[in-house]
Amino acid sequence: MDYQDFLKNKRFVLESSGFDIDKKELNPMLYDFQKDIVRWALKKGKACIFADCGLGKTPMQLSWAYQVHKHTGGKILILAPLAVAEQTKREAEKFGYTAKVVEKQEDCIPSINITNYEKLDRFVANEFVGVVLDESSILKSYSGKVRTAIIQNFHEVPYKLACTATPAPNDYMELGNHSEFCGVMTRAEMLSMFFVHDGGETSKWRLKGHAEDVFWQWLATFSVFVDNPNNIGYEINGYNLPPLNIQEIIVDGDTPTEDKLTLTERRQARKDSLQLRCEKAAELANNSDEQWLVWCDLNDESHKLHELINESVEVQGSDKDIHKSTSMLNFSKGEIKCLVTKPKIAGFGMNWQNCHNMIFTGLSDSYEQYYQALRRCWRFGQEKPVNVYIIISAKEGCVKENIERKQTDFLKMQSEMTELTKEITKKELRSTCRISTPYEPHIKMQLPKWEEFSKGE
Repeated sequence: MDYQDFLKNKRFVLESSGFDIDKKELNPMLYDFQKDIVRWALKKGKACIFADCGLGKTPMQLSWAYQVHKHTGGKILILAPLAVAEQTKREAEKFGYTAKVVEKQEDCIPSINITNYEKLDRFVANEFVGVVLDESSILKSYSGKVRTAIIQNFHEVPYKLACTATPAPNDYMELGNHSEFCGVMTRAEMLSMFFVHDGGETSKWRLKGHAEDVFWQWLATFSVFVDNPNNIGYEINGYNLPPLNIQEIIVDGDTPTEDKLTLTERRQARKDSLQLRCEKAAELANNSDEQWLVWCDLNDESHKLHELINESVEVQGSDKDIHKSTSMLNFSKGEIKCLVTKPKIAGFGMNWQNCHNMIFTGLSDSYEQYYQALRRCWRFGQEKPVNVYIIISAKEGCVKENIERKQTDFLKMQSEMTELTKEITKKELRSTCRISTPYEPHIKMQLPKWEEFSKGE
């Protein structure tokens, strides 16, 4: 290896491999900030869009997919969570794109194809020129085998886009997965370059002291972070979250115990109070004419809730895909009064601004699952205050207090991350705007006479 090759191997900035496009060619239904993000992603060729819930990731990815198809004439595959595929197809029709939900490779059309992550093994990756990972953070819910298959199978696909909500700033594994998907560097390379491992009790990766600014600058070479378009210089109304009202209901006491319980003890406390918690949830939902989204953690909770709540539909992991997708879509249309399910089944991707009442009858120890479930209704575009009821046993401890602490920590870190990347994102988008206006010379350049004279000498 010569010195030039050595230097090339040390490069970690993603080279742009896409194409320029005039802003006027993009769908007129997109907002300006969405158009600029799509243009930036098309220019990059392989990119990530980290945009908060309700900022229009679906129309942006559809616009990106359409332009890649138009530019190459090839097939595009959008991978999405269950039921989100049909939701994406409806959005495509709304924006005037041709898209098809497909089950296998033979179903694909020479345009935009949409399928579920679970059906990945039915497709031939190298038959697509572009791939989109919708709700790409969901990859953490799948086995390492599925994540590896996506990264490896689509390694040679020239155009790639990953879309998800703004990730937790300390979830470096998720960021590493996105880097590897885009072909920038592997997760292991990212960790070794920017991080040190805390070998103590926490066993976590943390940024090297001198690498923090460099890390976010590197990340912004292939990612845009948007929590609100107003924060990156776009003057646009309507991007304000509604009030969030969280109420804790204790079914077997006045105050939660302060005793520290093990995971096994907490789960037993949930089982012991199952009947009381489900009855309270049913009381709330049955005494209202509005829609309700009821989240649970245990199968027995799900069955009991469905039994007690009038006009409810239960969606379980063991249900057939057609029941899951139909139920979730019907709920979004307002055709189902109450949907009973788990965050790990329906907590990603669905847009349920039509509902503003939510009950948690059981909570896992995953804050992310809680947060994702909450954001199905509490998102940009929601016009009403969102009411959240957390129904617990006193024996479970200070659940609401723990959630609020985690949420405060998460939002603080998220704010710091978006603040760090805000100026970089604005710079990247402005750069794309300049790049996409090509220089077309019409007048032949002539050398000045003194230059011609000096050459004659």
